Amino acid sequence: MAEKNSEENLMEKIVSLCKRRGFVFQGSEIYGGLAGTYDWGHFGVALKNNIKNSWWKKFVDGRRDMYGVDAAILMNSKVWEVSGHVAGFSDPLVECEKCKKRFRADQLEDVKKCPECKGKLGEVRQFNMMFATKIGAMEDSASTVYLRPETAQGMFVNFKNTVDAFHPKLPFGMAQIGKAFRNEITPRDFLFRQREFEQMEVEYFIRPADWEKYFDYWKGEMTEWMEEVGIDMGKVHELEVLPEDRAHYSKRTVDFEFDYPFGKKELFGLAYRTDFDLKNHKLEYIDEEMGEKITPHVIEPTFGVDRAILALLLSAYMEDEKDGEVRSYLKFKPNMAPVICAVSPLLKNKPELVEYANNKVYAPLKMEFGRVAWDDNGNIGKRYRRQDEIGTPFCIVIDFDTLMDHAVTVRDRDTGEQTRVKVDELQKYIKDKIN
Repeated sequence: MAEKNSEENLMEKIVSLCKRRGFVFQGSEIYGGLAGTYDWGHFGVALKNNIKNSWWKKFVDGRRDMYGVDAAILMNSKVWEVSGHVAGFSDPLVECEKCKKRFRADQLEDVKKCPECKGKLGEVRQFNMMFATKIGAMEDSASTVYLRPETAQGMFVNFKNTVDAFHPKLPFGMAQIGKAFRNEITPRDFLFRQREFEQMEVEYFIRPADWEKYFDYWKGEMTEWMEEVGIDMGKVHELEVLPEDRAHYSKRTVDFEFDYPFGKKELFGLAYRTDFDLKNHKLEYIDEEMGEKITPHVIEPTFGVDRAILALLLSAYMEDEKDGEVRSYLKFKPNMAPVICAVSPLLKNKPELVEYANNKVYAPLKMEFGRVAWDDNGNIGKRYRRQDEIGTPFCIVIDFDTLMDHAVTVRDRDTGEQTRVKVDELQKYIKDKIN
């Protein structure tokens, strides 16, 4: 079978697969949807959890210098005033005088002509992307608060709490996985640009003189994690962001861009935030080794969960052809796959096969690995195709020979090869494959 990753209409294929196989659905779909929002189905949640667990294991549990945080989404509005978001977190907006559609001016080739109806575009104005709401019982006395546009400030405002609780020595970091919200003018490209999304972020506190060393260090750590989860590194490129394009807090930023079907766009980012945030929040650190009070500087590796999943889906999507039939499948690494293995009795109307498959194979594997599926719907060929599209690495079939020799057929997703494995050796066989 000739394996290929087809680029033709790839996004359409990914979106269709995600809905068909229960990964991602349009938000509020039965009421016409809501632009820039998506709901995660059963296998999407599993894939998302695998991504987050892998990230947390590498950047928090696998280190001695990292402290986890889960800050509230709603924060005192002074946080966003001090951070500069209230005054400066905006995108350039233009509106068509004819069709009334709105666009980001920095993404248009011609800021005078509407790309939809060719009508005249109005003047460029700044549009603050934070979602504002009211907190309090009465509208006239309620205070304005914002849905956080980034997770970083939740870590900065807990800097003192973390230092007081754990007394960490520099360098050390704080890590958080959580939701962020941005009122995007034009959400688009499936999971790439949404109004509600999830971030995995580290704020790594260092002495000012060490920033270049740790910037390069974290760039290597980010690359290593991308390789570990299975993102196609041939499609990843580093972009040194120019001063005029950097965020107001950054002295240096490197974007990791990915070759999406809709163009080369940002996947993850690495920023040197200097002491901007801690200084503005008036937070300091007593450096006992240096014998002085300092404001640490910050290196910030930022990962978008949703963009990571989109890049992984695009990296894993494969097609091959045999006897004129095209097979599509997701070539996930086993540790990333939503389902590690699927168990099937050859025939679902044979009680002896079903009982053996359920009690002797499925139940022990489910107890050991968790992410194990039971699949007895349709013939074996249809089950294989379904599990291939989910990305399941191994399909295990219990047949009549199993009742005699206590061995099952394990079919490999990528090669289609089938191997007979003794039931009492099955867990070790799968563990060895995963590792």
